Amino acid sequence: MTKRRSVAEKYIADVLAGRILTSKFVRLQIERHQRDLVDGPARGLVFDRKAAQDVIEFFPLFLSHHEGAWAGKPFELRPDQQAMLWILYGWKWEATKFRRYKYAYVEQARGTGKSPLAAGLAVYELYAFGEPGAQVYSAATDKGTAKVVFNNAKQMVEDSDYLRQRIQCGVGNMCVQETASFFEPVSSEDKNLLGKRPSFTVLDELHAHVSSGVWEVFDSASGKRPNSLMFAITNSGYDRHSVCWNKREYVAKVLQGIIPDDTWFGWICGLDGEDIKDPNGWKNEKNWIKAAPALGTIIRIEEMRRQAAQAENDPSALNTFLRYQLSVWTSGHSAWMPMDKWDLCNFVVDPISLRGRKCTGALDLSTTTDISALGLLFPPFEDDLRWSILPFFFLPREAIEKRSRRDRVPYDVWARQKLFILTNGDVIDYDFIRAKVNEVAGEFEIQEIAYDPYNAQQLVTQLTGDGFTMVPIRQGFLSLNAPTKRLMELVLTRKFAHGGNPVLRWMASNVIVSLDAAGCIKPDKTLCREKIDGIAATITALARAIVAPEEIGDFISPVVRSV
Repeated sequence: MTKRRSVAEKYIADVLAGRILTSKFVRLQIERHQRDLVDGPARGLVFDRKAAQDVIEFFPLFLSHHEGAWAGKPFELRPDQQAMLWILYGWKWEATKFRRYKYAYVEQARGTGKSPLAAGLAVYELYAFGEPGAQVYSAATDKGTAKVVFNNAKQMVEDSDYLRQRIQCGVGNMCVQETASFFEPVSSEDKNLLGKRPSFTVLDELHAHVSSGVWEVFDSASGKRPNSLMFAITNSGYDRHSVCWNKREYVAKVLQGIIPDDTWFGWICGLDGEDIKDPNGWKNEKNWIKAAPALGTIIRIEEMRRQAAQAENDPSALNTFLRYQLSVWTSGHSAWMPMDKWDLCNFVVDPISLRGRKCTGALDLSTTTDISALGLLFPPFEDDLRWSILPFFFLPREAIEKRSRRDRVPYDVWARQKLFILTNGDVIDYDFIRAKVNEVAGEFEIQEIAYDPYNAQQLVTQLTGDGFTMVPIRQGFLSLNAPTKRLMELVLTRKFAHGGNPVLRWMASNVIVSLDAAGCIKPDKTLCREKIDGIAATITALARAIVAPEEIGDFISPVVRSV
C-alpha cells in the first residue's frame, strides 16, 4: 500500500520540481535529503517517518499562538517549516537510533517566526521527545535575548490545558518532575555555564554573539549526551569574523558537498548571489520569498513593498532592508546620510535675514580637547517653508595644526575660513561657548536650549543662571529615533537648509546609525570614525522642535503637523 504523502514531502517535491522558489541553500538541503534517501543507508543512516511526523503534529495538537491576529489559534506549521523539521527530525543513525544531526543552523529574515518555532521545539524536547532527564536551554549573549524564546515557550505551556498540568512553570525555569527534565534561559552573563549536560539548546540571534564563548560551552557540553541537538536561529549579519559567519560558512560548504559532515543541518534563507549582483535583484518581488518564506502569511507583501520603497528612496536604509528583510549579509555599517541628497539642500542660510526669528538651540559638548558644537534650528516661518540650521563649532587653537596632520582633515583651512571659533590654549574654554550663546541670544529668539547631558553640567548651570531654558535630551533610541528619522525626511524632501557649511557636510558624511530590535535608530558615535557633533546638535534640537512645535515657531509646516 502506497504511503500517503505528507505536507512536508509535497513541499519538498514542489521545490525540486521548481513549483516553489527557495534560496540556493534551502534547495541544496532538500536535494541532499533526497540523495540520502538512496545513499544514506550505506553510511548507517535511516529515515524515521514517524519521528518526523511526531514533531510536526505536536505543534497544532498541543501549542497555540499568543500574539497578534493568530492569538488563541493552534500553532499550524507552514509547509516550509514542516519540510525543515521533517528533514531535521526524521534522520537517525540506524545502529543507535540517536538523531543524525547534532547541529542545525537556521537563517531567515526578520518576522518569519523563528523564535516561536524554536520555543515550540523547546517544549517538545522538554516534554515529548523522550529524552530522560532532558536539559533544555535557550542561550544568548544577554539574559533578555535568552528569555525571548523561553517566555514564548512558557506562554505556550500556560495556554495549554494539557501541558499546564504536566509542566511546572517557574519564574526562570520550567520542569517535568516525572522525567527530571527542565528548561531554562542562560546567557554569557551567567557565571555557571560549565557543568551542564544539554540535550537541546536554542542559540538565539547568533549573529549578535560577539564571541564564540556561548557556542563553545554548549558544544563541548553536548558531547556528554549522544542524542543532543544545538539549534541556532539568526538573521543575517555583517561581521565576517563572527561565530555566526563561521558556522554559516561551514554549513554552506557541507550543503555544497565540499565538506562531508552528516552531523550538520542547514536551512539558510535569503537572496542568492546572482540576485545580489544584479543592482535591481533585491527589488524583484518574486525573489523575496527566498528570504521570507512567511511572505503572504505573517509577513504582508504591502509592508515589504513599503520598506523596499523606503530603501530605494533612502540609500541609508538599504542595508537595513537587505539584512533584516532579505537576509543578505551586508559589508558592515554604512554611512547614513546620502550626500547627493544633502548637497541638494544647499540653500542659503543668512544670519541677517534670520534675526529676530524664534529657534531652538542645541549643544553637543565634547571633551575639552575636541570639537564642540552649538546649533540654532529655525522652523518654517511665513513664506520660508524650510527648516534652517545655523551651526557654530569650537576647537582649541593650539590643537589645530596637530589635528590637521594627524586626522588628515583640513581643520586649519576651516579655521582660516572662520568656520571654527578657536579658544585659547590646547583645551576648549567653555566660557567661550557660554559667551557665544549669550551673543547670539541678542540676535535670535532662542526658545530653549537642548543638550546632551554628558560633559554639560557646569555650562548648563551657568546658562540656566543666564536665563536660558535648558532641556536635557538623553542620547538613547527613545529620544533620538523620531528626530533622526525626521532629519532624513527633511533632507530627502529638500525642506532643510544648511547653507553648504563644509564642516557640517563633513560631519553629515561621517554619521553611522545604530538600529535596535524595534527598528528605532540613532547616531552612534562609537561607530563613527570621524566627528558628527554638528549633526548630533541638529538632531538634538529637532528632538525638541518636533515635540513642542507650538512653543518654537509661529508657523509650522505640514511636515511638522504630521508628527
